[in-house]
Amino acid sequence: MKPRFTFHGGVHPPRHKTESNGTPIRDAGLPPQLVVPLNQSIGNPARPCVAVGERVLAHQRIADADGNVSAAVHAPASGRVLAIEERPFAHPSGLPALSIVIEPDGRDDSVDPVPVDWRQADGRTLREQLRDMGVVGLGGAVFPTALKLSDGGLETLVINGAECEPYISCDDRLMRERAADIVLGVGLLAERMQAKETLIGIEDDKPEAIAALTAACAGTGIEVVSVPTRYPGGGAKQLIRVLTGKEVPHGVRSTDFGVQCFNVATAYTVWRALALGLPVVSRIVTVTGAVARAGNVEARIGTPADWLVGQAGPTPDSRGIIMGGPMMGFTLPAPAAGITKATNCLIARSEALFPPRPPALPCIRCGACSEVCPASLQPMELYWHARSKQFGRAQEYALFDCIECGACSYVCPSQIPLVDYYRYAKDEIWAAERDRKAAELARTRFDFRNYRAARDKEEKQRALLPVLQPLLPALPSSQPRRPPPLRQPSMPTSRPPSRRPWPGRRRARPPVPARTRLLPPPRR
Repeated sequence: MKPRFTFHGGVHPPRHKTESNGTPIRDAGLPPQLVVPLNQSIGNPARPCVAVGERVLAHQRIADADGNVSAAVHAPASGRVLAIEERPFAHPSGLPALSIVIEPDGRDDSVDPVPVDWRQADGRTLREQLRDMGVVGLGGAVFPTALKLSDGGLETLVINGAECEPYISCDDRLMRERAADIVLGVGLLAERMQAKETLIGIEDDKPEAIAALTAACAGTGIEVVSVPTRYPGGGAKQLIRVLTGKEVPHGVRSTDFGVQCFNVATAYTVWRALALGLPVVSRIVTVTGAVARAGNVEARIGTPADWLVGQAGPTPDSRGIIMGGPMMGFTLPAPAAGITKATNCLIARSEALFPPRPPALPCIRCGACSEVCPASLQPMELYWHARSKQFGRAQEYALFDCIECGACSYVCPSQIPLVDYYRYAKDEIWAAERDRKAAELARTRFDFRNYRAARDKEEKQRALLPVLQPLLPALPSSQPRRPPPLRQPSMPTSRPPSRRPWPGRRRARPPVPARTRLLPPPRR
């Protein structure tokens, strides 16, 4: 099936996928230590439920979900908990995050899986199972899947297999080798959400994956759609636009238009979590770049990134590791950080593959950035307002509609890092919003404190009134004493009898007394 719609903009950067998608998925192995961050979703970090020194089993829950927008964390291997402390986190900020450090024992003793009857269970049970199994979006957003699973009324279920960013091929290999399990997960989602149609969108540069999923979908009613290869065609809003013709604006959920989107790897983990009772303790990661053995590996969550790249044989000129793709990824501040569920690719960077960016030049107003923007924005206006810290004006130009795909920076002839300015403006706006909410909360607490103090004082007076009433002297009248009338001051007609000088008139300086001469005492 061919798509009938398209989206605005887009670029065609070099793909660099053949270096890693030609070999089957291999096991990454077991590192000496697993550093499992507790922040594995877009929401609250999980709460540890194990202690230091405790022996844990593979697939055992080691941290519980903290609220609805959260996901549980499980042990990727059996071993002993060495520490629960702040460790380097795979994030652009470089800030540490609370992590559980596990020393594997090599035995891989596992807990028994607990599947559910997903056809008979109610929606609440399925959502709790997905939350407790740690299922989140594996396309990069790590949004808790339990919150996206509705009970019905869906028009179109979109499965994202586009994988548009260069260098990344983990979803491609997953679709080639595990198409049957993916289709089982897609069928589960379609049946539970009562979708009228189900579409799997795959870019046309993956013919093997298209053929594998087409064969697996035979007789299921699921359609595989080959979409044109264009970055960022793998974005959720862009793929929904291409497959259904519906545009989802910022701040509006796609379910308001009857559409829901899942990644192919997410559908795969949904099937394993519900039908097999297996939590998410590993994921497929593309290891490529300046390495000798580029490919896709199934790595356990918490595997140090530098250890994983080291297994692929980095070349002598490799300098640093990029997590994600070259367009939306970032250089890891701490290469020893453990991988998370959002880690889909690790690129060993070198100056040959990623030469230093030239210095930025002034904007020439060529308009190339607006031509390739998939959100139909005016990037040059956003750049000027973000640079001059006019964040209100930037919001008027739909700053938060920007998906930070990097297409504008890619085509900019002045080599301006436009996306960096947009991220800076968003961070500043979010920080100001947090400060405003904190001030409102402090003001509310202060007002309530004053109200509580006045209430307590009034209650004490009421409690003491019966005791003090007999001791009070009888008043001559029950009428309250009226205050004396206020006399209106009259305007002076002459100089008031005051010793103060008139304004502007100097005060006479008092005479300085003469110094008294001290005489010697009289003689006797």
